[in-house]
Amino acid sequence: MTDSPFVISTYELRRSPGAMIEVEATASSETDLGNQVISVPAQSPIALDLRLESVMDGVLVTGFARAEARGECVRCLRPVTADLAVDITELFAYMGARHVKTEDDADEEPVPQVHADTVDLEGTVIDALVTSLPLRPLCDPGCPGLCPECGIRMEDAEPGHAHEKIDPRWAALAALAGPQQEGEPDRDADDEGAADRSPGGGTPEDAHEPDGGDAPRD
Repeated sequence: MTDSPFVISTYELRRSPGAMIEVEATASSETDLGNQVISVPAQSPIALDLRLESVMDGVLVTGFARAEARGECVRCLRPVTADLAVDITELFAYMGARHVKTEDDADEEPVPQVHADTVDLEGTVIDALVTSLPLRPLCDPGCPGLCPECGIRMEDAEPGHAHEKIDPRWAALAALAGPQQEGEPDRDADDEGAADRSPGGGTPEDAHEPDGGDAPRD
């Protein structure tokens, strides 16, 4: 007989239809039960409250399994916990009973069996707990999540927290142009100053054009 806490003895039933026993036990798994977001941690207690009833072809197990799952909120990444309470219903067939599937029944899931007056509930309990885990655990249904720009929790941010969004095309042009360095002459101002220094306030080309009024006389 194995020492697994999921293995329950059925010896007291003595294969007598109608006989029943109640079992309370605490088990644990060697590995985490779940996924990277939320799971029942390895070695954490799993409380079993079960009723084993002898029926014509095997042992019917009903009851509850309870455990605590731990993970993180999918919006803000805060730690979260979830209390799990799942129903357990499984029929364990006696060897040779009509419920036991043969190799010809490959398309159907095999019915678990009673071995040496024991039933192993590990697979049944683990399947029930894992399928009851929330797909998207939240610290609160109204959790606002994280700021997509800086990653701060919106719950902790100042009111009106926002970031100026610049079209990436304009941002690329601004990066190419670069900021004007301190002390660098302003090219536009230099051009205007050159125009003002030209004779007559005109352009340099105007300064070299002969004046019609001063042309030499014959």
